[in-house]
Amino acid sequence: MVTLSFQEKYNIIGTKDPSYEGLFITGVKTTGIFCRPSCRARKPKAENVIFFDSAKGALQHGFRPCKICKPMEKLEETPSYITTLIKELHQDPYLRVKDKDLVDRGLEPNQIRRWFKHHHQMTFQAYQRMLRINTAYQNIENGKSVLDSALESGYSSLSGFNESYKSLFGEPPTTPGKKELLHITRFTTEIGPMFACASIQGLCLLEFTDRRMLETEFKDLRKRLNAVILPGENPHLKETETQIKEYFQGKRKSFSVALHTPGTEFQQSVWKVLQNIPYGETRSYLEQATILGNPKAVRAVASANGHNRIAIIIPCHRVIGSDGKLVGYGGGLHRKKWLLDLEQSNQ
Repeated sequence: MVTLSFQEKYNIIGTKDPSYEGLFITGVKTTGIFCRPSCRARKPKAENVIFFDSAKGALQHGFRPCKICKPMEKLEETPSYITTLIKELHQDPYLRVKDKDLVDRGLEPNQIRRWFKHHHQMTFQAYQRMLRINTAYQNIENGKSVLDSALESGYSSLSGFNESYKSLFGEPPTTPGKKELLHITRFTTEIGPMFACASIQGLCLLEFTDRRMLETEFKDLRKRLNAVILPGENPHLKETETQIKEYFQGKRKSFSVALHTPGTEFQQSVWKVLQNIPYGETRSYLEQATILGNPKAVRAVASANGHNRIAIIIPCHRVIGSDGKLVGYGGGLHRKKWLLDLEQSNQ
């Protein structure tokens, strides 16, 4: 398991790095508060610090939660006013919310813009355009004319619509049917926010938003499925969010959401073995390779594990080194430890 010394933990709280979420909690003796590792508050002196494994431990010792980092809430949970905006847009993709509309609601446009830029890598206005193009694509696929789809999407000119459409799909709207549409959503968990991406066949991707090489995974998905990834709703995404929430609550030990996992034949075999590792147990790369009938394929198995795009549900966090140490997890070893601890405590 991952263990950190007092000094290592103390150095981490100075970096304000959110990737250590869930690894420990910082208690400050002089103020009686406890914080996340990434809290923005002024760093306390080492002699005034005590570390806990969880918020529960800090509460049991009489500490109260920090009002700045709010350690009792999910990290980077979507604010209610953002949730309301997104819900309205998904219910009516042709709705156009301008800066003036935000001000009328008592919201600061720059704050909304920054939130979408940080969490979705696009501005709020760009997010709205993506939803409208998404709907237009589906309308064209269902036989509606390009002109009608363009006008309904809020474009005043067909050329402007064509340009936006081509920038996303790589082809003009007069030649639909060549790209698969993948919908993506974001939701929060106890150890950080996640992206979920699904086709009509099933879940294609489930990763923590700060996962290393995440953009490479998106590119690989788009290439393998000849697809475009757009914000939107999908039954598989809703089911994924529900089941992951139950998992973190300790109420779910297996998953039933449909999966769509393009990959090589060998990768598919490795991912199948991963799914057969029981909840709360671990296997080594060598044990995986042995199950596959080739004990010498340890490196190949490790590589296939690394190419798994569906965290938790295809549980590569249950794979450890032959010496029992935690190794190789794209979401971070601290999350791997957290997930294993969660499962072992609920067996």
